[in-house]
Amino acid sequence: MRLTDALLGEHAIIYALLDHVDRELAGLQALSDVQRLTMTLAAALISHARVEDQLLFPALEVHLGRAGPLACMRQEHAELETAIEDVAGAATCGAAAERLRFALQAARDHFGKEERVLFHVARQFMSERDLERLGCCWAAARGVALT
Repeated sequence: MRLTDALLGEHAIIYALLDHVDRELAGLQALSDVQRLTMTLAAALISHARVEDQLLFPALEVHLGRAGPLACMRQEHAELETAIEDVAGAATCGAAAERLRFALQAARDHFGKEERVLFHVARQFMSERDLERLGCCWAAARGVALT
Protein backbone atom coordinates (compact mmCIF):
# COMPACT_ATOMS: atom_id res chain seq x y z
CA MET A 1 0.00 0.00 0.00
CA ARG A 2 1.29 3.46 -0.87
CA LEU A 3 1.67 5.93 1.97
CA THR A 4 -0.56 8.42 0.14
CA ASP A 5 -3.36 5.82 0.01
CA ALA A 6 -3.00 5.13 3.73
CA LEU A 7 -3.14 8.84 4.55
CA LEU A 8 -6.22 9.26 2.35
CA GLY A 9 -7.86 6.43 4.29
CA GLU A 10 -7.08 8.24 7.53
CA HIS A 11 -8.63 11.39 6.05
CA ALA A 12 -11.87 9.48 5.42
CA ILE A 13 -12.07 8.38 9.05
CA ILE A 14 -11.14 11.82 10.38
CA TYR A 15 -13.74 13.49 8.12
CA ALA A 16 -16.38 11.31 9.82
CA LEU A 17 -15.00 12.36 13.20
CA LEU A 18 -15.02 16.05 12.18
CA ASP A 19 -18.69 15.74 11.20
CA HIS A 20 -19.51 13.99 14.48
CA VAL A 21 -17.73 16.65 16.54
CA ASP A 22 -19.51 19.38 14.58
CA ARG A 23 -22.91 17.84 15.34
CA GLU A 24 -22.13 17.20 19.01
CA LEU A 25 -20.69 20.67 19.56
CA ALA A 26 -23.99 22.31 18.67
CA GLY A 27 -25.66 20.84 21.77
CA LEU A 28 -22.91 21.37 24.34
CA GLN A 29 -23.17 24.01 27.04
CA ALA A 30 -20.45 23.04 29.49
CA LEU A 31 -16.80 23.93 29.01
CA SER A 32 -15.69 20.50 30.23
CA ASP A 33 -17.87 18.80 27.59
CA VAL A 34 -16.35 20.87 24.78
CA GLN A 35 -12.87 20.11 26.09
CA ARG A 36 -13.60 16.38 26.33
CA LEU A 37 -14.99 16.30 22.78
CA THR A 38 -11.91 18.16 21.56
CA MET A 39 -9.53 15.64 23.10
CA THR A 40 -11.08 12.85 21.03
CA LEU A 41 -10.51 14.88 17.89
CA ALA A 42 -7.03 15.91 19.02
CA ALA A 43 -5.93 12.28 19.34
CA ALA A 44 -6.76 11.63 15.69
CA LEU A 45 -5.52 14.92 14.22
CA ILE A 46 -2.23 15.08 16.09
CA SER A 47 -1.43 11.44 15.42
CA HIS A 48 -2.16 11.94 11.71
CA ALA A 49 0.01 15.06 11.55
CA ARG A 50 2.89 13.26 13.29
CA VAL A 51 2.83 10.47 10.70
CA GLU A 52 2.97 13.03 7.89
CA ASP A 53 5.73 14.98 9.67
CA GLN A 54 7.80 11.83 10.20
CA LEU A 55 7.20 9.88 6.98
CA LEU A 56 5.85 11.95 4.09
CA PHE A 57 7.41 15.36 4.59
CA PRO A 58 11.04 14.23 4.97
CA ALA A 59 10.70 12.06 1.85
CA LEU A 60 9.29 15.01 -0.12
CA GLU A 61 11.97 17.42 1.13
CA VAL A 62 14.46 15.67 -1.13
CA HIS A 63 12.41 16.90 -4.09
CA LEU A 64 10.78 20.10 -2.82
CA GLY A 65 13.07 21.43 -0.09
CA ARG A 66 11.81 22.55 3.31
CA ALA A 67 10.23 25.79 2.07
CA GLY A 68 7.12 26.22 -0.05
CA PRO A 69 4.32 23.68 0.28
CA LEU A 70 5.97 21.68 3.04
CA ALA A 71 6.55 24.76 5.16
CA CYS A 72 2.87 25.64 4.66
CA MET A 73 1.74 22.15 5.66
CA ARG A 74 3.92 22.19 8.78
CA GLN A 75 2.59 25.63 9.72
CA GLU A 76 -0.97 24.40 9.37
CA HIS A 77 -0.18 21.41 11.59
CA ALA A 78 1.15 23.84 14.21
CA GLU A 79 -1.94 26.05 13.91
CA LEU A 80 -4.23 23.07 14.44
CA GLU A 81 -2.27 21.98 17.48
CA THR A 82 -2.42 25.52 18.89
CA ALA A 83 -6.19 25.70 18.34
CA ILE A 84 -6.60 22.41 20.21
CA GLU A 85 -4.39 23.67 23.05
CA ASP A 86 -6.48 26.86 23.15
CA VAL A 87 -9.62 24.78 23.73
CA ALA A 88 -7.93 23.02 26.65
CA GLY A 89 -6.96 26.38 28.15
CA ALA A 90 -10.19 28.24 27.41
CA ALA A 91 -11.94 30.02 30.27
CA THR A 92 -15.46 29.80 28.85
CA CYS A 93 -17.54 27.35 26.89
CA GLY A 94 -18.04 29.94 24.15
CA ALA A 95 -14.33 30.57 23.73
CA ALA A 96 -13.61 26.84 23.63
CA ALA A 97 -16.37 26.22 21.09
CA GLU A 98 -15.05 29.03 18.89
CA ARG A 99 -11.53 27.58 18.85
CA LEU A 100 -12.90 24.10 18.20
CA ARG A 101 -14.96 25.37 15.25
CA PHE A 102 -11.79 27.01 13.91
CA ALA A 103 -9.92 23.69 14.26
CA LEU A 104 -12.69 21.80 12.46
CA GLN A 105 -12.61 24.15 9.48
CA ALA A 106 -8.82 24.37 9.46
CA ALA A 107 -8.56 20.57 9.40
CA ARG A 108 -10.99 20.31 6.49
CA ASP A 109 -9.13 23.01 4.56
CA HIS A 110 -5.76 21.39 5.30
CA PHE A 111 -6.93 17.95 4.21
CA GLY A 112 -8.30 19.45 0.99
CA LYS A 113 -4.88 20.92 0.17
CA GLU A 114 -3.22 17.61 0.82
CA GLU A 115 -5.72 15.76 -1.35
CA ARG A 116 -5.70 18.23 -4.24
CA VAL A 117 -2.01 19.11 -4.23
CA LEU A 118 0.40 17.43 -1.83
CA PHE A 119 -0.47 13.77 -2.40
CA HIS A 120 -0.47 14.35 -6.16
CA VAL A 121 2.99 15.93 -5.87
CA ALA A 122 4.18 12.98 -3.80
CA ARG A 123 3.01 10.51 -6.46
CA GLN A 124 4.60 12.67 -9.15
CA PHE A 125 8.04 13.00 -7.56
CA MET A 126 8.37 9.78 -5.57
CA SER A 127 8.68 6.28 -7.00
CA GLU A 128 6.02 3.64 -6.41
CA ARG A 129 8.64 1.64 -4.54
CA ASP A 130 9.36 4.53 -2.16
CA LEU A 131 5.66 5.22 -1.59
CA GLU A 132 5.06 1.53 -0.85
CA ARG A 133 8.08 1.35 1.46
CA LEU A 134 6.70 4.35 3.36
CA GLY A 135 3.29 2.66 3.36
CA CYS A 136 4.92 -0.27 5.18
CA CYS A 137 6.43 2.18 7.67
CA TRP A 138 2.96 3.67 8.17
CA ALA A 139 1.50 0.20 8.76
CA ALA A 140 4.18 -0.62 11.31
CA ALA A 141 3.63 2.69 13.12
CA ARG A 142 -0.12 2.11 13.16
CA GLY A 143 0.03 -1.58 14.03
CA VAL A 144 -1.68 -2.58 10.78
CA ALA A 145 -0.84 -5.94 9.21
CA LEU A 146 -0.29 -5.71 5.46
CA THR A 147 -0.35 -8.89 3.38
